[in-house]
Amino acid sequence: MPNTRILATGRAVPDRVVTNAELAEKIDTSDEWIRQRTGIEQRHWIAVGESGSGLALKASERALAKAGIPASDLDAIVYATSTPDHFAPGGGVYLQRDLNVGTIPALDIRTQCSGFVYGLSLADCYIKSGMYRTVLVVGAEVQSTAMDVSDRGRNTAVIFADGAGAAVVQACDEAAGSEILAWDLHSEGAHAELLWVDAPGSVYHPRNQAEHIDSKGYLSMDGKEVFKHAVTRMPESVQAVLDKGGKSTEDLTLLIPHQANLRISEMVQKRLGLRDDQVYNNIQRYGNTTSATVPIALDECLEQGLIQRGDLIALTAFGSGFLWGSALIRY
Repeated sequence: MPNTRILATGRAVPDRVVTNAELAEKIDTSDEWIRQRTGIEQRHWIAVGESGSGLALKASERALAKAGIPASDLDAIVYATSTPDHFAPGGGVYLQRDLNVGTIPALDIRTQCSGFVYGLSLADCYIKSGMYRTVLVVGAEVQSTAMDVSDRGRNTAVIFADGAGAAVVQACDEAAGSEILAWDLHSEGAHAELLWVDAPGSVYHPRNQAEHIDSKGYLSMDGKEVFKHAVTRMPESVQAVLDKGGKSTEDLTLLIPHQANLRISEMVQKRLGLRDDQVYNNIQRYGNTTSATVPIALDECLEQGLIQRGDLIALTAFGSGFLWGSALIRY
């Protein structure tokens, strides 16, 4: 059975930067209020004409360039998003088309904030089963076009943002010294309505109803409940993959948590007993880009030299569903 390694990563965010001060002009909020409650200082939102699949293409091309391989070497694409360009088909086929990689499979998954972690687990299974050798895993989101930028939507509009991250994942042998060591994946649908977008949905007849735009079409979140579950489930999951891999928190070079809220990351760090230099956060600059937060942060860490080959890292995410999970990786 081959090992699985992350060969290279890439990221892309829109050029448009939206500051807290800009949002305060439209919403009853302030820079201080947003920073205190979320840690966010700015975020990136798309301009007219940009798209999630376009961001995914940029991130993927950068990952492939770093990997030093052509797109034609890809055997499959796993595309994670909760905000596809269109209701159907998903974004994976648009990325496949734009990369001009032939008729390779493009699998879309909708596991929201946990999308990249879940997608990486699928790539690992594909590779270890011998089905594919090189898989592109992408997390891409455009949340800004579904934000209620008014006082009513204050608790979500200041948090969510746009971006994409990609990883080229490839089979390798034991001598490479890189491998994905352990997985921990979960769901708890009992809390599905605590963080969701109700409509449009096929449960409604007809699916698209004008009155749903203002009542059901925006992201809805019970922030207190999400916080309570996230700060419990994420450290539990990280500890689970450490246990499965026969490692301890002292062995970790770096934990990259989903960038949902800086306060959540700080609580996860505290509960795991990790040092400041063992946890990476960039929500201050990007906001919450849902499935893209983990690969964007991973790419930044690699670019800054915070992770070297052979280092032990953990990825963890929690979000809508509720869905959560972690990976333990010998990079």
